[in-house]
Amino acid sequence: MIPIDRIQVTPELDAWLRETRRYLHMNPELSLQETNTARFVAGHLRELGIEHRTGVGGDGRSLFMSREALAAAGVEPGPTTGGTGVVGLIRGRRPGKTVLLRADMDALPIEEENDVPYRSTRPGVMHACGHDVHTTILLGVAEILNGLRDEFDGTVKLMFQPAEEGPGGAIAMIHDGVLDDPPVDAAIALHVGVDCEPGQIAVSPGPATAAADTVKIEVTGRGGHAAAPHNAVDTVVVAAHILIALQTIVSREVSPLESAVVTFGAIHSGSANNVIPQTAVLEGTVRTYTAAVRDHIERRIAEIASGVASAMRAEAKTTYLRGYPPMYNDPAVTEIVRSAAAEVLGAENVLDRAPLMAGEDMAFIAERVPTCMFGLGVRNTERGIVYPPHHPRFDADEDALAVGVKTMVAAALRYLGS
Repeated sequence: MIPIDRIQVTPELDAWLRETRRYLHMNPELSLQETNTARFVAGHLRELGIEHRTGVGGDGRSLFMSREALAAAGVEPGPTTGGTGVVGLIRGRRPGKTVLLRADMDALPIEEENDVPYRSTRPGVMHACGHDVHTTILLGVAEILNGLRDEFDGTVKLMFQPAEEGPGGAIAMIHDGVLDDPPVDAAIALHVGVDCEPGQIAVSPGPATAAADTVKIEVTGRGGHAAAPHNAVDTVVVAAHILIALQTIVSREVSPLESAVVTFGAIHSGSANNVIPQTAVLEGTVRTYTAAVRDHIERRIAEIASGVASAMRAEAKTTYLRGYPPMYNDPAVTEIVRSAAAEVLGAENVLDRAPLMAGEDMAFIAERVPTCMFGLGVRNTERGIVYPPHHPRFDADEDALAVGVKTMVAAALRYLGS
């Protein structure tokens, strides 16, 4: 077992990590468009002499969403291979187990509101979920583990993944062989968060992230003049009744001991205040942990929407797209991460992490191999770094970069040596 004191982030590496994170933050790329990021990653692996391949994975939606639902939603998925994923291999001194370490690379369609020197240079695109931090940390991990490769047995597989924010880049990379040659025995990932500070991580076994589905309801009525509503079928009113009725699914049809969320974040209808529109569209998301609750909510949304609309002389068509599955942290791998982190950071800085209702496509990896995803603290209250991921003012305290590197290196080495 390599001593923990051998896992060091030198001042030079720390400076490089900060510079790299800022470069990636200033140059964000949306899902399936991460060409510059992939080029940067592959270039650094090449400099380190790390075996790697590019063009891995792509759009994974056709692999976990039904063709009929995609067509109904007007989605035409791209190819599942030939994309921007990068896979690196660090082979130890002798064959052994293989551990996969993953970082996602894509950004979000959000206009950044932070006034910082490293603000996004691309209008309407921002690393608001911390994937710039994830990618930077895994590059730092690669550098340290590559320097220790003559001192451990087994293989470390580096998974730089595109398209986490919706298109399912993880399952596309699985389809493209990321878990094969050599076969992966376990996987570890991290995700930044403002629930704790640099120097702390949060992790627990069991439920980690929820299944994340998308629903669209199109209501069709009869348009007309706002001054003569009796001659029309008002889709705005129908949509409002459907919206309220759907809230009773969780409150009255799902056990209080189960976790579920039904949220509609968008309603589109009409263009003038004196015209009753012909159509109204509701768009939302469903989050669940169990298959039974997921199936029930999918069925009841369509039934309630259709029933309410029919009772009000309208029609409702429901399109339901199943997204990422729920993710569970494997107890054995989680214990390895916890014990390694306790040795690196101190047991008092290894916190319990409550299950999240957010979705995460690392769940596709967790369905196939024992997996642990831990939370990395990036909060800095004094600097105003308190906004959660997906917020236009999300940011990260860069002191967390070295913490993430050391924790992931220690966890990987402990797994390989266990």
